[in-house]
Amino acid sequence: MHTTVWRNRKPLEREMGENTQDGTPGSWFRVTIPYGIKYDKTWLMKSIQSHCSVPFTPVDFHFMQNGARFFVQEGSTASALMDVSYKIRDEESRKIPVFVSPSAVPYSVRDKLKPEEMEQLKLTLSKRFDVSQQALDLQRLRLDPDLVGYDIDIFLNRRSCMAATLQVIEKYFPELLSLNLSSNKLYQLDGLSDIIQMAPTVKILNLSKNELTSVWELNKMQGLKLEELWLQGNPLCDTFPDQSTYVRAIRECFPKLLRLDGQELPSPVTVDVDTPYIVKLCKGSYFGSDELKSLVLQFLQQYYLIHDYGDRQVLAGAYHEEACFSLTIPFHPEDPAPSSLCEYFKDSRNMKKLKDPYLRVQLLKHTKRVIVHTLCVLPKTQHDFSSFVVDTWFQTETMLCFSVSGVFKAGECV
Repeated sequence: MHTTVWRNRKPLEREMGENTQDGTPGSWFRVTIPYGIKYDKTWLMKSIQSHCSVPFTPVDFHFMQNGARFFVQEGSTASALMDVSYKIRDEESRKIPVFVSPSAVPYSVRDKLKPEEMEQLKLTLSKRFDVSQQALDLQRLRLDPDLVGYDIDIFLNRRSCMAATLQVIEKYFPELLSLNLSSNKLYQLDGLSDIIQMAPTVKILNLSKNELTSVWELNKMQGLKLEELWLQGNPLCDTFPDQSTYVRAIRECFPKLLRLDGQELPSPVTVDVDTPYIVKLCKGSYFGSDELKSLVLQFLQQYYLIHDYGDRQVLAGAYHEEACFSLTIPFHPEDPAPSSLCEYFKDSRNMKKLKDPYLRVQLLKHTKRVIVHTLCVLPKTQHDFSSFVVDTWFQTETMLCFSVSGVFKAGECV
């Protein structure tokens, strides 16, 4: 039952009081925002901070399943955060709950390096630093004899270890240009994403021979202005149908990239927008869980990279034999509209404007063969992946329903 934790404050407040009366540190509280994954982290934390009667420092903020979670240590802070619940409203005026409960020590704190371990880590990294190149080689860091000899375990796939490493980099190598993290068994980049603020000068990043399975992990580091990136040896490299699709997917994350896996890349293609327009602010994507997020984004990235740059016949593999497809243009042929959309009008099945019952049936494309043929005769496109907003709204063991909206540029016919 939630009664003891969420609704009846006295047991929790009594525990807070007992834990903090003598000022003894070590009493932790877990703060959970259900469905917090729908909200931008910065907006969410600023909103909570502004409504909380006492200042606080969140520890180990992360998204889990549908929610957001962080930890605080002071009982007075935990009590104040309870008062924040349902006082924050989102853009749709829905009240946001904030749940607080006693917690064990967070992993990131429990595994935090001791001062003497931090000092040894600093010495180890200094030996691996090439000052002439402003380059830091951290490949196979966990096996470094200067760490193993002192019985210090530095596994960079642990957030606490990555955080400690980035702290050393920020303090002692502020002009770092090249960072080699190959062969460190990295399977996600949550901890490394802080490099955007802590080492923004990095231009060369080596992530080869790790265990990254999805390009979505790279999206967490889009703020870096990388010029060279190494990814070979990661499972994600085998998820693309060809090299050109792979290159374009990585360039979506790092538009200034000049070299990938040691190979020079052609000059990036820029998309010019002839007519200025305003993109209205909208809510971020909602996926339901990290697993669905990775699955959906990987599918969309592969689908639209093939649609934009590959052979659209390959897209047949994305459709059921008896699939249906329709295309709708929100303009009428007589209305003013971008000229690039003219090629779409003949296939548009806009149910608000199309009254002919025969055409309504005729314009509904049935079977994957007909669908792919329709796609192949449409104009060339360039989709802006950064504009995509995805909503996952229904899921069963055998079916997943989601919608995606975004911006693309249409060109000449294929």
